[in-house]
Amino acid sequence: MTTQIRIDPAEGCWVARAEGAIIAESRAALMLTEGARAPVIYFPRADVAMAFLEPSARVTRCPHKGETAYFSIMGPSATVPDAAWSYEAPLPGVAGIAGAIAFDPALVTVERI
Repeated sequence: MTTQIRIDPAEGCWVARAEGAIIAESRAALMLTEGARAPVIYFPRADVAMAFLEPSARVTRCPHKGETAYFSIMGPSATVPDAAWSYEAPLPGVAGIAGAIAFDPALVTVERI
């Protein structure tokens, strides 16, 4: 399936918002497209307000990308559990997303501005 995974620059400026705050903003985001699934935006860690993210105990494994580490967003009024993830050491075919942060679109607004 790695042949069906594409990583391309995400043109423009992208933001991720949760709990009333901008969690990430980047002009260097990446767009990962996997088969027929909706594209996922990955933000370089340098463009993410990591102070809002707390590592979660949740870990999963994708057979095409590798082990997934999750983060909860610590907002001023609530915690959004497992709202972001990263592949710290992805499989070779997707090494371009190493350390980048993606957000669950059901929990976080990710949009191009």
